[in-house]
Amino acid sequence: MIKRYFNCRDLVVIGVFAASVKVVTMIIALAGGGLNPISLILKNLVYTTLLVVLLYKVRKTFALTLFSAVGALVSFMLLGGGITTVPASILSAFACEILILLTGGMKRFYAPVLGVFFYDFISKSMSLFVSYIMMRETPGVIVMVVGIVLVGYIGSLCGLFTGVYCARELRHASIINR
Repeated sequence: MIKRYFNCRDLVVIGVFAASVKVVTMIIALAGGGLNPISLILKNLVYTTLLVVLLYKVRKTFALTLFSAVGALVSFMLLGGGITTVPASILSAFACEILILLTGGMKRFYAPVLGVFFYDFISKSMSLFVSYIMMRETPGVIVMVVGIVLVGYIGSLCGLFTGVYCARELRHASIINR
């Protein structure tokens, strides 16, 4: 009998989190009305919080990469676009998985927070680089985009703390067992 690395429960949790993260952040973006700074911060806060909780629930290597791939697929099916962000997302997730392995693996208490921090940082940096390559004729647009991404990144940094808090509370409720 072949022992599988991800069991059914882990795959379902990753899929449900990937879909719910996309749907909830899309609802926040639509309710917030475009480039509203509050909705940008809230959207990134919810995304990062749920991602930290997911990685505390499924503490296996390559869970972040699988989440990124499923999230990209859900995003492509929901929005029809966004195919240009898929390589940046998957490559940054894979790079963060390697970084987590180099710092002791997913069993360390800080691994989910470290992974999500660098995943957000690398994926946003790679997306900004792709945007710069596509818009290099008009650098003024990139300055505005960097400002928008930095406002959203405030929510990502706050989401790290709220994710740890939520994971701690879910551990007390015996939803997260490890």
